[in-house]
Amino acid sequence: MSEAALSTKTIDAPVLEIDPYSLEVLRDPYPFHERLREAGPAAFIERYGVYAVGRHAEAAIVLNDHARFTACGGIGIQDIRKPGDFRIPNRLLENDPPGHTAIRATLTKYLSPIVIRRWREHFETEAKGLVEELVAKGEFDGVEDVAEAFVLKVFPAAVGVKLPRKEILAIGEMRFNQSGPPNELYHRAMERAKPYLEWFENSVRREGVTPGSIAEMLFDAEDRGEFEEGIASNMVRSFVGGGTDSTITGIGHTLNKLAQNPDQWALVKADPNKVRAAFEEAIRLESPFQVTYRTTTGQAELSGVQLRPDTKVGVFLGAANRDPRKWQEPDRFDVTRDTTGIHLGFGTGAHICIGQMIARLEAEAILRALVTRIDRLEPAGLPRYRPINQMRTLDHLPLRARLG
Repeated sequence: MSEAALSTKTIDAPVLEIDPYSLEVLRDPYPFHERLREAGPAAFIERYGVYAVGRHAEAAIVLNDHARFTACGGIGIQDIRKPGDFRIPNRLLENDPPGHTAIRATLTKYLSPIVIRRWREHFETEAKGLVEELVAKGEFDGVEDVAEAFVLKVFPAAVGVKLPRKEILAIGEMRFNQSGPPNELYHRAMERAKPYLEWFENSVRREGVTPGSIAEMLFDAEDRGEFEEGIASNMVRSFVGGGTDSTITGIGHTLNKLAQNPDQWALVKADPNKVRAAFEEAIRLESPFQVTYRTTTGQAELSGVQLRPDTKVGVFLGAANRDPRKWQEPDRFDVTRDTTGIHLGFGTGAHICIGQMIARLEAEAILRALVTRIDRLEPAGLPRYRPINQMRTLDHLPLRARLG
């Protein structure tokens, strides 16, 4: 057989008999990620009848090629186009160009860098005030007392929605468990969120948003015909999920890694401008969104592996972000690593996170306030992770601030 023939030969995806949504994997996904990457460019998860991709190169291909890998079937494991799925589709993330492009272009006007930069002073003031409270405590929880406390104070006011902590955290847990299979985590999260569903729906309607806010501007744009009816409420709902849970998770991971790696803390302490790099590196290393899905639009080939038509493809971002084919020492936290625009923590391609600038602004504000005010950040106990189908997130992060 000729070399040319060999180079175009395709194979079926290897089968992995593993449950990526088991508690064992969710609590420690990295052995599964390594197994997935080593299996090949794509593997078939027999339990769910879906393909899985764990290498950086193939993950980027799938996320950038909406002609062969559509988002219209939903970014979760279940196909939202099929009967029985009651989840409200995300009109931005679960939509392909050109429809997606039109919505995103309009949204970008209201989330421009100029608009977001206006929030910086307020975010920085709130961050400094919170850090003084943390210093007075000495020991605190990096999730509850820092990430949640800060994000749930500054983000709702900036966007124009009212988000009480207990309610919005329950809604977020439901949303990110809905992206996985209907397992025990899914059902427990649905039950926990049930008392707050009516409140949440009311909070993302025009009547529930703050006058003069970005949220109200989106409803005004819809009234002018810039959006189809229902898009504004759908986008406010999307902002709430992306702007709270994922940012809280990213800040929590950054605090954890800085506390665990005093040499990296020292680098950021010496140069506070590195707080952005620390956040990006934590997003790479402990990707908040562990997996997102696409659906094959027809028979597809991915780096020599044949994929069936109309079948879900799970892009395991957490695996791709630790792919040794892409990164040197991928399991090491290194704030000097150049990751911006390379890691997949915010996605890539047409569906890259539209709110990433807000997340970065929030993270930079609280992290800069911390490294400026305290000398050392140390673990005060063991971190605890909360299993969620789509996310890797901390539930408890005991920390200690040292002065002098």
